[in-house]
Amino acid sequence: MSTSTPIKPRERDVILQALSAGVVPRAGLRHVQVGRAAEIGAMVRDIDRIGDNGSAIRFVIGEYGAGKTFFLNLVRLIALERKFVTIHADLAPDRRVHASAGQARGLYSEAIRNMATRTKPDGGALGSVVERFVTDCMNDSPQRSVPVETVIDERLAGLQEHVGGYDYATVLKAYWRGSEAGDEVLKAAALRWLRGEYSTKTEARQALGVRNIIDDGDVYDALKLMAAFVKLVGYAGLLIVFDEMVNIYKLQSSQARNQNYEQILRMVNDVLQGNFGGIGFVFGGTPEFLMDTRRGLYSYAALQSRLAENSFARNGLVDLSGPVLRLQSLTPEDLMILLSNIRTVFASGDIQQHLVPDEALPAFMEHCNRHVGEAYFRTPRNTIKAFVQFLAVLEQNPGTQWTDLINAIDIGADIEAANDVADEGEQGAGDDELASIRL
Repeated sequence: MSTSTPIKPRERDVILQALSAGVVPRAGLRHVQVGRAAEIGAMVRDIDRIGDNGSAIRFVIGEYGAGKTFFLNLVRLIALERKFVTIHADLAPDRRVHASAGQARGLYSEAIRNMATRTKPDGGALGSVVERFVTDCMNDSPQRSVPVETVIDERLAGLQEHVGGYDYATVLKAYWRGSEAGDEVLKAAALRWLRGEYSTKTEARQALGVRNIIDDGDVYDALKLMAAFVKLVGYAGLLIVFDEMVNIYKLQSSQARNQNYEQILRMVNDVLQGNFGGIGFVFGGTPEFLMDTRRGLYSYAALQSRLAENSFARNGLVDLSGPVLRLQSLTPEDLMILLSNIRTVFASGDIQQHLVPDEALPAFMEHCNRHVGEAYFRTPRNTIKAFVQFLAVLEQNPGTQWTDLINAIDIGADIEAANDVADEGEQGAGDDELASIRL
């Protein structure tokens, strides 16, 4: 007989509320994860390489609703379990990789605010990481009979070799001084600088005595400094996850797109050439973002040559060693397991309390197949949402027969995905380049 693992009520509610809304839960992913073992294995090897002072970069490509965000969150959780620091953010019109009006700094600030460690998986871990560094230095000082400042200077000497490293070290020492003096204002100012939240150099100089701030043009260098710093503190490395990269594809200006692609090219070159260790990038995007030769990554010739996929990986063959990782569709078997897992989450992990019997799962899938076709497992977001709502009605209305309810379920196309695709088409038509014609 299958064993059951109890699920905490709070974790159960987080999972079900998120799935019923068609979004990815922030906790409890292990309870619903199915399939994609090969892709996860490839990411685990990347994480191990980063931990061995290497580097990695991945473009996770999948259709809308195919599970990209779920996969990226799962990768972050794996990295946290391996003693990594992770930062993540979604790109948006006001957050992108390259800009000149604060959008790149906005992306950096959002990512650092979402910094997570194994002990603080929900974000906001910057303060605890810096505090750990200061505490280690203070503990090391009496053992070596040297001043704390000397220990800090020795440990931060390596950071000063990087672009912007001198100011970075100055800010970290300011945090230590604030800690020694009980000056919470100074400590908060140091963390604010590290998060890239100062908009003027004058304000930063008055608060911390530094000459520069983290601005749009310094974002990539600041990420590398953060990677070097977390390694210095004792973590395995830094994993950076940027989702919704399609927002670069949607930019109206070809110049703005190319500047963003040029920044991405810089990251790709650094990683593939092994110029910097202890850092990894994972980008989530749609096939159009990657392959559109007019607006996507492939419109930038240097990126197209570096990201071109293995021409031998066809007809069911895969190559997971390159930078591009395509999320394969869930098989019907995978979806069956996923629905079974959701049923178990509803029962709080107690398989004796399932709301529907085993035969309800294939019946639900057959209903989906008749109404949606193969898309019900290729982009399963709406199918999962409908199944959660189906079980919610059964739970809240005791005595209702699942056989009577299942045929009344209406599962339509993924409206969010359709709207996103339509938006791309409209923006493409208004671009400053000729629209492509597809038959």
